[in-house]
Amino acid sequence: MHFAVSGVDCPIWLPPLVAFVVSFFTSMGGVSGAFLLLPFQMSFLGFTSPAVSPTNLVYNIVSIPSGVWRYLREGRMVWPLTWVVIIGTLPGVVAGGFIRLTWLPEPGPFKVFVACVLLYIGARMFYDLIKQRHQDKGPMLKGQPVLCTVDNCSLTCLRLSFEFGGRTYACSTVGIFTLSLAVGMVGGVYGIGGGSIVAPFFVAVYGLPVHAVAGAALMGTFVTSVVGVAFYQAIAPWYAGQMAVAPDWMLGLLFGLGGVAGMYCGARMQKRVKPTYIKIMLGLILLGTAGKYLVGYFGN
Repeated sequence: MHFAVSGVDCPIWLPPLVAFVVSFFTSMGGVSGAFLLLPFQMSFLGFTSPAVSPTNLVYNIVSIPSGVWRYLREGRMVWPLTWVVIIGTLPGVVAGGFIRLTWLPEPGPFKVFVACVLLYIGARMFYDLIKQRHQDKGPMLKGQPVLCTVDNCSLTCLRLSFEFGGRTYACSTVGIFTLSLAVGMVGGVYGIGGGSIVAPFFVAVYGLPVHAVAGAALMGTFVTSVVGVAFYQAIAPWYAGQMAVAPDWMLGLLFGLGGVAGMYCGARMQKRVKPTYIKIMLGLILLGTAGKYLVGYFGN
């Protein structure tokens, strides 16, 4: 099948199959699969124009709502944190779009940027594995997380707080906003939304429980993705005849459909597979891909 916007030629079953496999394993490790789908599109499908970023965001739009619904049903959505993340990521993703089109339109420099993001996520995974034996800030029962709900949320210009698992957590509203702004810029450039970047910061820097902040990070990623796709689609006419900017909707939807199925199956299988093995595998893939991009760019 030929995809007109991206110029990709591949079997129609390949994008959903790849997205299914990627999201199946990444969901078990608690990480979004979007950061791996973009290198696949660039390296294997030859989709290197700026349109690859919003196409990757379409995957998030299709695959994330089911996860957000799950957190809402379980009462694990920290709404004050969610709103601060959304308010911060909105201007960030627009700025990221301009950065992508102005300074990183060529495949070479953009691959270096992608490699830096992959290096961070991969290093973060191994760092979390090392610290895993020493800490688990969430409530536990016989080694398994207890299903708790978020209560007594409070938000002011300076402080954000909530209760989870019998403990009160608080952090700086300004700090969360600033972090979300930066992550929104990275997500807008890369095309990943930013959830896989912001969530580790919430846990490691602010000491927030991962079982409570995951929903806010996921919702922020979804909103960032919607705004990012809208931005690239709206600005595309100004670049007509120069380069492809608008998302390849058909390709993105096929990835998204595979992602929905993969995340569902991954969630069902998670308890049968040790997360440590999944994170090691993902970390090696990330670091290997980042190394390949850096060597390919600086080695020439």
